[in-house]
Amino acid sequence: MASRPMRRRSIANPALGPPTAQAPGEFREHALILPVDAAGLRFDQALARALPQYSRARLKAWIECGEVQVDGRPLRGKDRVLGGERVQIRARLPVRSELRPESMPLAVVFKDRALLVVDKPPGIVVHPGAGNPQHTLQNALLALDPQLALLPRAGLLHRLDKDTSGLLIIARTVEAHTALSAALRAREITRQYLALCTGSLTGGGTIAEPIGRHRTARTRMTVRADGREAVTHYRIERRFRAHTLVRVTLETGRTHQIRVHLAHIGFPIVGDPVYGGRRRIPAGASPRLAEALRSFPRQALHAARLALAHPLTGKEMQLEAPLPKDMEELIEMLAAEAA
Repeated sequence: MASRPMRRRSIANPALGPPTAQAPGEFREHALILPVDAAGLRFDQALARALPQYSRARLKAWIECGEVQVDGRPLRGKDRVLGGERVQIRARLPVRSELRPESMPLAVVFKDRALLVVDKPPGIVVHPGAGNPQHTLQNALLALDPQLALLPRAGLLHRLDKDTSGLLIIARTVEAHTALSAALRAREITRQYLALCTGSLTGGGTIAEPIGRHRTARTRMTVRADGREAVTHYRIERRFRAHTLVRVTLETGRTHQIRVHLAHIGFPIVGDPVYGGRRRIPAGASPRLAEALRSFPRQALHAARLALAHPLTGKEMQLEAPLPKDMEELIEMLAAEAA
């Protein structure tokens, strides 16, 4: 599969200069003049063009709260502008999370003032939810960086299932969050996974099947004609006697997408408790390997690689996380018995 070229996306706006902050991470201040070519636009549209580092929803909230002044007075978002108006913004960033920070070990793969990438171990829920009100990755991130409380979901841009390991992207500023969210929507961030599948695949391919909620088992997803677009590319990384290690590249990011798609074509992920079906033991497997396959405690799926443009500099980044110990040991056993 040809790799998708990454467009450089930068949140910096040289005409405005960097925002100043009276209290770092709590306020944003800007002084600017709307350009002449903004004449006739709605004010909220003109402001979104002038400040692309913020989402339209955030700018709308600032306008509605009166934190934006135009020539010394508030203006409604729907009001038309003439161009040349002086805009002053002094806006507070509200705390977006009421979760309690919890210190726990985190494997940090990359960290700077705009971006954080962590290698999530299996067994940790990413976001709090029913049955998981605490002890989540989001709680841990708030302990690592309290300023993440100012961002939706503590800056997490995407998620992994509880028992999937690997790389997750976290924005550390509202500007980085806006840029990275846009990059995800535009499919400019490449996410690659390693999945250990049951069965012997003969070659790579693409699965383009829509995914939606199962009609009766509401906690499951399934391929269905009226589902949302879902595209998964896969290629063979390594073959064993009755299993295949595949490298998967996501083009879309539907819930359980890799697990559903691989099961749909008849090669479910080893250990998947929802989509994996009955555990299959290859003929002639040693008792040690048979027990390892029967008892593997989770889906053997790992988010191994990310490729993205840095939200501040536009520099292309390639980040990788090694296989976790449980997958590595199982693969070594499969390799030893395939020799």
